[in-house]
Amino acid sequence: MIAAINPTDDRTTVPVTVLTGYLGAGKTTLLNRILTYEHGKKVAVIVNEFGEVGIDNQLVVDADEEIFEMNNGCICCTVRGDLIRIIGNLMKRRDKFDHLVIETTGLADPAPVIQTFFMDDEVQTQARLDAVVTVVDARHIQQHWEADEAAEQIAFADVILLNKTDLVTAAELEELEQRIRGMNAIARIHRTRDAQIEMDALLGVNAFDLNNALQIDPEFLSETAHEHDETVGSIALVESGELDGAKLNAWLGELLREHGPDIFRMKGILNIAGEDNRFVFQGVHMLFDGRQDRPWKASEPRKNELVFIGRNLEQMNLADSFRACLVQIS
Repeated sequence: MIAAINPTDDRTTVPVTVLTGYLGAGKTTLLNRILTYEHGKKVAVIVNEFGEVGIDNQLVVDADEEIFEMNNGCICCTVRGDLIRIIGNLMKRRDKFDHLVIETTGLADPAPVIQTFFMDDEVQTQARLDAVVTVVDARHIQQHWEADEAAEQIAFADVILLNKTDLVTAAELEELEQRIRGMNAIARIHRTRDAQIEMDALLGVNAFDLNNALQIDPEFLSETAHEHDETVGSIALVESGELDGAKLNAWLGELLREHGPDIFRMKGILNIAGEDNRFVFQGVHMLFDGRQDRPWKASEPRKNELVFIGRNLEQMNLADSFRACLVQIS
């Protein structure tokens, strides 16, 4: 059901960065840079490892930051309760940190971590997802395209570090970036060596929050933007006109019931008939979060902008079925 959801006050919630990437991409190197960088933030860290013996925690630099380790398997539905519990315990020491970083194991699908910030009411009042940052190994990613986790980590990302660029040729790098762009056309891509990047590109970027206007690369809306040879990709829809709220509800419900597992991310700004405010939404698989945003400005066109990232999107007939939700002008 589409309804206005009061957004949590950003001043009282802790911004969270989910750090992901396939094995050996450079996540721990980036985490150490975050912990040692003079950015003026106090950072708490949750490190998740696969297996009974934790290694990453031992590799993280000795710092004043709070570091918690979850080593009972990939962060998924079976241990989501642990993640919720750790976040709850962290919030008891809210005055000791300004930002939370969750590093997932290289074998993890980041979706369950993201879903935690949708599913648990208490977490929603205490923390907000700032961005999903994915580190991609430019040298070795070619060996992992068949792994679902590698594709999903890219598809879920708000920020992508194309790392180890010094180990590939310029032509290989360009080809790789184009392939990544075909899988996720809205993520910000940074080419890095040894995970060197300015922290203002990672922390406090508000990339997952649609309180700000949805930013879409104009080239993304070109016809060629939808051409790719992988099952994971992204599609943008831009339509003028007003939406029938009831039809939109029915369409989204049917879409999530039939294709929810294949829809990794969706986000958008909508013009609902009879509403003076923009409606913003974002979803992860079967979960959907929407709310009224600021009023439409007199100078801006009232249009609908949506982005879907997932698998086999071309088979979902998204454009035609969405247009069917528009109010028909007689």
